Amino acid sequence: MKKIAITTLGCKTNQFESAAMREALLKQGFRIVPFATVADIYIINTCTVTAKTDAESCRLIRRARRQNSSARIVVTGCYAQISSSKIRHMPGVTLILGNSEKKGIVDFIAEMDTDETQKIVVSDISLVKETEGVTLETFAEQTRAFLQVQNGCNQFCSYCIVPYVRGRSRSVKPDNLLEGVRTFAEKGFKEVVLTGIHLGAYGLDLNPSKRLLDLLATIEERKLVPRLRIGSLEPTDITDPMIELLAKAQIICPHFHIPLQSGSDGVLLRMNRCYSSGFYGNLVGKLEKAIPAACIGTDVIVGFPGESEGEFEQTRHFLESLPIAYFHVFPFSARDKTPAAEMSGQVAPGIIKERARVLRTLSDLKKRSFFNSLKGKELAVLVQNRGADGALKGLSRNYAPVALNGPDSLLNTEVKVRVSAVFRDHLRGEVVE
Repeated sequence: MKKIAITTLGCKTNQFESAAMREALLKQGFRIVPFATVADIYIINTCTVTAKTDAESCRLIRRARRQNSSARIVVTGCYAQISSSKIRHMPGVTLILGNSEKKGIVDFIAEMDTDETQKIVVSDISLVKETEGVTLETFAEQTRAFLQVQNGCNQFCSYCIVPYVRGRSRSVKPDNLLEGVRTFAEKGFKEVVLTGIHLGAYGLDLNPSKRLLDLLATIEERKLVPRLRIGSLEPTDITDPMIELLAKAQIICPHFHIPLQSGSDGVLLRMNRCYSSGFYGNLVGKLEKAIPAACIGTDVIVGFPGESEGEFEQTRHFLESLPIAYFHVFPFSARDKTPAAEMSGQVAPGIIKERARVLRTLSDLKKRSFFNSLKGKELAVLVQNRGADGALKGLSRNYAPVALNGPDSLLNTEVKVRVSAVFRDHLRGEVVE
């Protein structure tokens, strides 16, 4: 029985695809072991959204080689899709698979037993027009499961490499998705997270076309799972009818991640983002009014080409003014093939680093304020595991990590918890009888 270790970088879509690979390999009799241990085969599911993730992908390849110099190393994912010519020269790499090919990884690994030569199988992702539904029977996390409903993106923001490594937007058929949610619920998962590269574009490529709103309404109406969480949504994809549904929903969690990227209209225009800061602020205001308990998070890029000190300050002040609970800060990273890589006015690395520090400090303050607003309130918490300190760990519907005391019988159940204390990265509470 060969031992296989899998590690994953990047988005929830990559995590879902790694889970699908893991399940397929287990069904074929392979033994899955931690990546830090000695294995016969190492699979690295890579990301290429920034130069940092490229470097981390290479580091993991070298680490696998150090752990077992005779192991076979398989590299797949977005970095493999775009940079196979670089990866092929790294010692120990036996197989490089593109994003379309990773679903057939079992067959490719079987072929490695009879053919020791290096193989590169990376097709033109832009030619892929459909995506197949993948239904998992298990998931490493025993309380929450991720379901990929859509892949690819048609937006072509000027800084983003994703359309070049994931292809055009394509959606899983609704019946397959509903069956996937139902299957997870039957397996005991209490929460399903819908994921996609451009989740809000779900269904537009189907014939007849569908909308994400239609899918959400169906899952909500049928109560297919106790809790449903929506992945990242673009601002222009959140319509008034969707807000109306979300405000009334019983199973859809009040947690919305809505990328902003910049609070400067000039920068947004250069980024090829299809909205203004005013549009974004109005949207967040609507959500706050309709769903007061909601947690709203965002992404922001600092140091985009040409970003002046004044434009950065516009972003900082805008973020300060918004009722946002947290934001992820990304230093601009030039990606080959993207228009932004060729733009003039590239910002000095030291300035980018300082701007990122300023916004991360602001994000910490925002998160602390959000946590403080929950003190004394009762939250519905899905208990996930028991931490090293002996306390149970869980996640509220509005995305707050909560620690509590209680017996193991509370694991994988949703309990009502009154928040009694606030810490930097979590809340503390007691179960309400």
